[in-house]
Amino acid sequence: MTIYIMAKKSIAFILLSFVSFQVLAQQAGLQPYAPSAAEVANAYQLSTKLDTALRNIPTNNDLIPFWKKDGSAFWYKKNLPNKTWEYYNVDAATGKRKAAFDHAKLAQNLEKVTGKKQNPLKLQFAELYFADQGNTAKLKMQNNWYLLNLNDYSLTNTNDTSIYRYNAKRPLQQRRSRWQRNRESRKSPDGKSEILIRGGNLFVIDLATKTETQLSTDGNADKPYGEFAWSPDGKNIVAYKIDPKEIKKVHYVLSSVPGTTRGELKSREYAQPGDDFTAYQPYVFNIAAKTAIKVDADPIDFFGAPELHWRDNNSRYYTYEKVDRGHQRFRVIEVDVLTGKTKNIIDEKTKTFIYENRIYTRYLPKTNEILWTSEQDGWQHLYLVDALTGKQRLITKGNYVVKDIDSVDVVKREVWFRANGMHAGEDPYFIHYYRIGFDGKGLVNLTPEKGNHNLSFSPDRKYYIDTYSQVNVPPVSELRLTASTKKINEIEHGQATIYLATGVKLPEVFVAKGRDGITDIWGIVCFPSTMDPSKSYPVIENIYAGPHDSFVPKSFLPASEMQSIAELGFIVVQIDGMGTANRSKAFHDVCWKNIADAGFPDRILWMKAMAVKYPNADISRVGIYGTSAGGQSSTGALLFHPEFYKAAVSACGCHDNRIDKQWWNEQWMGYPVGPHYGEQSNISNAGKLEGNLFLIVGEADENVPPESTYRLADALIKANKDFDILSIPGMGHSDGGIYGRRRKRDFFVKHLLHAEPPNPNLLVQ
Repeated sequence: MTIYIMAKKSIAFILLSFVSFQVLAQQAGLQPYAPSAAEVANAYQLSTKLDTALRNIPTNNDLIPFWKKDGSAFWYKKNLPNKTWEYYNVDAATGKRKAAFDHAKLAQNLEKVTGKKQNPLKLQFAELYFADQGNTAKLKMQNNWYLLNLNDYSLTNTNDTSIYRYNAKRPLQQRRSRWQRNRESRKSPDGKSEILIRGGNLFVIDLATKTETQLSTDGNADKPYGEFAWSPDGKNIVAYKIDPKEIKKVHYVLSSVPGTTRGELKSREYAQPGDDFTAYQPYVFNIAAKTAIKVDADPIDFFGAPELHWRDNNSRYYTYEKVDRGHQRFRVIEVDVLTGKTKNIIDEKTKTFIYENRIYTRYLPKTNEILWTSEQDGWQHLYLVDALTGKQRLITKGNYVVKDIDSVDVVKREVWFRANGMHAGEDPYFIHYYRIGFDGKGLVNLTPEKGNHNLSFSPDRKYYIDTYSQVNVPPVSELRLTASTKKINEIEHGQATIYLATGVKLPEVFVAKGRDGITDIWGIVCFPSTMDPSKSYPVIENIYAGPHDSFVPKSFLPASEMQSIAELGFIVVQIDGMGTANRSKAFHDVCWKNIADAGFPDRILWMKAMAVKYPNADISRVGIYGTSAGGQSSTGALLFHPEFYKAAVSACGCHDNRIDKQWWNEQWMGYPVGPHYGEQSNISNAGKLEGNLFLIVGEADENVPPESTYRLADALIKANKDFDILSIPGMGHSDGGIYGRRRKRDFFVKHLLHAEPPNPNLLVQ
């Protein structure tokens, strides 16, 4: 990918120059928006008023069903304007919807029973379940249970609190984290023996006779044995000789603890890139023979002792997963407990990185198979692996991303999964739901409509509810049959008119080519509701370029901080540039050892192209803001691209990847820690600052150590650079809360509109 991008530099430069020329031509004759003090004050009032109005209109982007046990019906709560709601019941077979009850009658009778005033449109139930044929219901309110007769709305107290609970929003099949530590059980599978660790060594105790059998002799307090697991037949124990490494600490001071006169020091363990890891060398101990076999494998020095997967009805072979530090190799390793010999069932290597948080593995011991996701063909896809031979078969294929696995039907040999990018002509980030056979045949799209989908099933999976929307298209909820995907009925259909009546302009989707001149870059644009077509407005980018995901909203979004800022006289955008996830492997690889890139070449081209379509966008006045990784990127915009970005607000940024958490930064910046870490550091490059910078940090940040921001401030001071900084006592990892967000707006008004924001110190309280 890098070579390809380099080859396209001339194309990108020509395109950049051409777009710049077009922008200047289109903006000719437009007057920069330069509000008076009164206009700024009015804009702040309008922004608050509009934001409040929009947030009082519910989007219902997610319909949460509460199903009857037999799957014949469900009820749900529909949010209404002004923080009110109603309850509805739906018959699954017909899809017919009706009010779950007479809200006014129920409120009236609840008042009699509880002695408290009840708003029919604000009935709050801790529990609610409809029984029989919809004639009765159980409900819990204010810690009391009642039986409701829906024929006459009489309420009686009940001690019968048994109801059927089914959370339709839980994952279809629960699974442990791939890096969750091995489940330790001291007792043997037959319950007759127990493991004991004493003096760093491994013992087995016969619970009936209390006889001890010592299995290891070379352990000690400094390098003990531990993290053990029994073989299914109880004849062997897998355990690890551990080489512990101390996790170094980070510190912060709480400056303003109530009732104290001194700062309070807080310290905690926090591994940073390059720090040593505890290592685990696997051994197999045979209890009867009292033998120890060192497994023929390197120590596990990353993520700790893994979960073991045994063959079905076979205690001789187990597999475990291993990621090499540096994130460039992932293996499923098989171990023969009789010999300690190993072989790789899966062995994936890459020159960039393997994003193992996205890897899915599901072990099928009865058929000796493994379901596994990998980007080895350039896209995240699903494979079926023979667990005996390692032979792989591609299940899904194409230029799209298998986002996650919802469930596996081992009887029908089907996988139910979510993916994005499969359908031409729509946003490649839209999530759709599918099922497919293990053989790669019989692909079924459960969510055929255009949009970003959210799906849930009935308890028996006979039915499902599909809710979908787009950033500027309100949500639709449909009830469908799982077997055929046939739509039974539309349950809800949102309308844009109620939002547009407030005067808001819904976000617009914009697409432009990236740095290679080929790849589509997707983003959204928020405009002020009072935009004057004869004037040009500064552009502000909301950035989060963390490589672990993509971030531009895809579901209906009438209200947001971006829209609220836009109302002050800005055009606010959000973009997913190269280096973020959920596209091809090559698209993602741009971030490798290159976090400072943050997709800026794509973002800048996108904004230049956006200004051609929307000439009211003044890209000579561009600001940027972000939090956490976005805080790092927003400062980086001023340091590495000062010709384009003029003002930045950076909250709790990771300004040097050597200071931040180990697991995140080594994933993208690589291991070992090399010169590129320092070369891309905001702190190392502080002397390059040209624009206006505002730093925000919470003194109690336990995600990104606050010294990351303080060290940047120190470097800026030493470089004799002007900047603003806000340190908020007691606050953790945050954009500054209500106060910080207000200060952010004031900063952009001052530096991009060249106007004075309202002074809260002078306002009448």
